[in-house]
Amino acid sequence: MNEKELVDIIKRGESSTVQFKERLPHIDSLVHEIIAFANTKGGCLLIGVNDKTGELNGLSFSEIQQSNSEIVNAVSQKIFPSIRVITETISVEGQNIIVVRIEEGVNKPYKDRNGIVYVKNGTDKRKVTSNDELARLLREGGLLYAEEIPVKGSSTDDIDLKQFDLFLFKKYKKSLNEFIQEKLSLEQILENLNLAKNREFLLTGLLSFSVKRHNFYPQFSIQCVSMDGSIIGSTYSDSENILEGTIADIFRGAMDFIGRNMKKVPETTGFNSPAKWEIPYEVFEELLVNALVHRDYFISSTIKVLVFSDRVEIISPGKLPNSLTVENIKNGISIIRNPILLSTVQYILPYKGLGTGITRSFSLYPDITMENKIDENQFKVVIHRTNG
Repeated sequence: MNEKELVDIIKRGESSTVQFKERLPHIDSLVHEIIAFANTKGGCLLIGVNDKTGELNGLSFSEIQQSNSEIVNAVSQKIFPSIRVITETISVEGQNIIVVRIEEGVNKPYKDRNGIVYVKNGTDKRKVTSNDELARLLREGGLLYAEEIPVKGSSTDDIDLKQFDLFLFKKYKKSLNEFIQEKLSLEQILENLNLAKNREFLLTGLLSFSVKRHNFYPQFSIQCVSMDGSIIGSTYSDSENILEGTIADIFRGAMDFIGRNMKKVPETTGFNSPAKWEIPYEVFEELLVNALVHRDYFISSTIKVLVFSDRVEIISPGKLPNSLTVENIKNGISIIRNPILLSTVQYILPYKGLGTGITRSFSLYPDITMENKIDENQFKVVIHRTNG
């Protein structure tokens, strides 16, 4: 970073990725600031800048030495797991400013010596007290996957045997009865596939095969609403309660809803010409499967399908994981958020895999926009109805 770049940052003021300190704060406060940056999106701490006015108050040589020593002590001895930061001293108008750069951590959640976790909250920081939020940090650090969580109170007695038998045949070319003839019980098969434990479903098993999925996680479903106009306040012309059943059931229910709210266009000019959807069926198939497979299951919210007069929106809980961007996924690059779920539902849903679903959607119907809504922790796909 050069002097001009630093001046530009200071002029823009504090943000969730930039913090000013006139002098190095108390060691505990410093630790909490660094933890919050590492647990969120990273950022930089500027030492020698007044946090109220943005005025410079540069550090002396001895202050620079002392500050760097305290920073090293903080990140190596008082943050768990330890974290690496980069410091540099930049002279601005003859004033020495320390820039402490903290990258977003890969071993989240980072904690202080008391086990307290902090994240950024705008220009400030806050403690993490929610189990859901802590679980998301564990997932971002690769320490926990939502689909491995046991669903307390669920029972493998509620399995959809027909769906499970079809899954086994598609994956292994063997029926459930053939496995049982090999002296494997249903419970053993489910445990071997990481779908259940001690006769209780894990989340992937519940979503994929339990006929009572909605009794435990009704929010892990799809809500569908159709409106006459182009804004949320428009009159509802059609709506569907939160869809019940397995992941295959809710997929079919959502596709049926979209189908009855799509205009049908004749394929040719002939009198008996078959009709097709105004937007290709396969576009919604790809995007809905993508939403169900890649949504964030640490967020207690439904997928929303909103049909407007000029567009259809599919809103999934959870922003894109890690460093993934909209441009990445349009180019076929993917990061798998739910690997166990993916390994199961690819034999249940019409999943093509290999990161091709999004690119296939654009090839079939280019008039699609995508928004990675970081602040709202959502991913939105908008399919524009050009004939709307």
